[in-house]
Amino acid sequence: MIEEYRFGSITINQRNYNHDVEIRWTDEVLKWEREESHLIDIKAVERAVSQGPDTIIIGTGESGLAKLAKEAEKFIKEKGIELIIDKTGEAIRTFNILLKDSLVEEGKQRKIIGLFHLTC
Repeated sequence: MIEEYRFGSITINQRNYNHDVEIRWTDEVLKWEREESHLIDIKAVERAVSQGPDTIIIGTGESGLAKLAKEAEKFIKEKGIELIIDKTGEAIRTFNILLKDSLVEEGKQRKIIGLFHLTC
């Protein structure tokens, strides 16, 4: 569960990160890197897609400056993955709600991955 987000910083399970993150429904947290800071291309989402999630939530930064390339959006949707894109603060709230709701429904845990840009 994500406890806190501030510009450039995120706290997940009581651990602070100062870089963009990929967080999985299993609580695994990985560094999320992109070739271009504000362009989210196919390469930037491949690792998440390869995990076979039900949903990918993308946080595009505090002001929403990061943009998902059309090719990357198509790549995700062609795999039958639900895609939610929002400014990072809202995307984190959505991630927490969906994860919590799926944990409450016994045997129905959704495979959710969050990709969060922490600045801009």
